[in-house]
Amino acid sequence: MGAVFLGFVVSFVVSSLYTGVVLATYKDQSNTTAHVLYFAHALLNGALVGALVGKMAPTSGGARIGGAVIATLGTFFGYANAVPFVILKEQSEFVLRDMLESHPFYPAKAWWQNGADGGVAWPNLLGLLVAVAAAWGIAHLVGTKRGQAHTGPQL
Repeated sequence: MGAVFLGFVVSFVVSSLYTGVVLATYKDQSNTTAHVLYFAHALLNGALVGALVGKMAPTSGGARIGGAVIATLGTFFGYANAVPFVILKEQSEFVLRDMLESHPFYPAKAWWQNGADGGVAWPNLLGLLVAVAAAWGIAHLVGTKRGQAHTGPQL
């Protein structure tokens, strides 16, 4: 339980940093740059959460699953939390309030839909897969390495 909670804290920090990076650079980002930043965020989030979970709970499958879920949620909310901040920066607090009152799930919809044709934004879904794979894989690697620590020759 403690490993997953600390993974949550780390994921929150990484997601907040990603939201800040998006807020600071969204005007200068191309579509490719936005996708690369999103994938880097997913990989970093998953890797840090996985390393922490693998270090604290090396043999717990439940902690690995919890870490993968936390990394996935952190990846999603890092993106979704940036949307209201960009709206607030570009428009006003009245526009943000109206958006939250009339379309409270707009940030999730913006994450899910491709802006060009309204279809599914596949890179965003693949980013979740990257976060899951990184969290699970690194937790497994760190956990098995820790469990097989070599203590030296036994004489």
